Amino acid sequence: MGDNLNSTHENIFYSIMPDGTVKQINPFTGTEVWAVPGRGNRPLPSQIPATATRVEKKDVEDYCSFCPARVFETPPEKSRLIKRDGTYVKLDMVPPDQLSNTVPEFRRTPNLFEMVTIDYWRKNYNYKLTDAKRRWKESYLGNPTGIKHVLEILDYKLRMSGKTKEQIEKIPVEEKLQLSDAFFGGGHEIIIARRHYRDNAEWDSQLCFSGDLTPEEHYWFAKFTIDAMMDIFENNRYVRYISIFQNWLRPAGASFDHLHKQLVAIDDWGALLERQIRMLREDPNVFNEYAANFAARHNLIFAENDYALAFAGFGHRFPTIEIFSKSNHTRPHQHTDEELRGFSDLVHACHAATEAEISSNAEWYYTPIDAVYEMPWHILIKWRVNVPAGFEGGTSIFINPLTPIDLRDKLVPRLYKLRDEGKIRTIRIAEECRITPNPLKYYLK
Repeated sequence: MGDNLNSTHENIFYSIMPDGTVKQINPFTGTEVWAVPGRGNRPLPSQIPATATRVEKKDVEDYCSFCPARVFETPPEKSRLIKRDGTYVKLDMVPPDQLSNTVPEFRRTPNLFEMVTIDYWRKNYNYKLTDAKRRWKESYLGNPTGIKHVLEILDYKLRMSGKTKEQIEKIPVEEKLQLSDAFFGGGHEIIIARRHYRDNAEWDSQLCFSGDLTPEEHYWFAKFTIDAMMDIFENNRYVRYISIFQNWLRPAGASFDHLHKQLVAIDDWGALLERQIRMLREDPNVFNEYAANFAARHNLIFAENDYALAFAGFGHRFPTIEIFSKSNHTRPHQHTDEELRGFSDLVHACHAATEAEISSNAEWYYTPIDAVYEMPWHILIKWRVNVPAGFEGGTSIFINPLTPIDLRDKLVPRLYKLRDEGKIRTIRIAEECRITPNPLKYYLK
């Protein structure tokens, strides 16, 4: 690839037909997408659906297993973030009989049903718990509240795995407790936010989502997630990458309609990152050329601050917002607090402009820990408002209901309104954006 896209490349990746159909190919994935006029006119979810019911107010929320009143319905909590004297404090490995002493704003727990199991690491790498994790396990199980909690969770997991009550009762306690290594040293974790419903919610459709957090809460949500990511790396030397994502609402794959992120440790980069690393080898400036500069040329950048920029993505199966860090640091944990706040502020604004009723996936992409060629940290927010069907399967051409311009034009007025109301931090919107060439500084050291 050369240093610049020529007009032929432009037409291949993004072309508008006379009838208004926008044909797109994503340069980073090769995904082919058409946005056909008229399909974007279908209504998005309404604010209060007809099926909504009144919320029963409770002092401590207990509406699902992720709620604060039901902490023992998730595996042992690894850490929590609390507010103390006006600031956030992280508490690690809180003893189970002391969990009610503080109110967590965010909790970090193992995922009960791992995507990549601890047996994967054991059988393929002879992985063992570190001394610190083993001591924590012994301490937790030595606590009467702790061992009761673990055995109840294990029994539930075994039932969900198809075991009968009689079969579970026949399993010796020691054998069950061996299964609990996944709780203390596994690599699939969840970061759970405190609130189930937004403040002053009246209807059960008024769930608390990322955009309902304050910018400060959103920053700590991201920072707490990064701390979890680094702890996984430090305790399993075989991990090469950690997939971090947020599924919002059931159509996006969420098990609970309660705000949370997931982290999944893997021993591979995956085909997508492999492809992008190859592109970087050929052209170190590829993320400016095919993302930021390309978006600027097509007037798709809709928001920006000094630390990040956001644009309507093209060549995606779903309407997609792309937010890129401008930092020369390429991994989340390398960002300074100032850079992380700036990036988080723009991500938060994009979530808020998306609105809670829209099901979405938020996916983190960053330079793998063992990569030499570096890519910018970026987050894609994908609106799950369409379902691929037979046409897509037969042609590998995906129909997106919104053109990138449609998506941009839906977001801009919402961002202005949110900024006027003081619900997001000050950002530059639409024509206020400073469109400068090569704004991403990821390759400058």
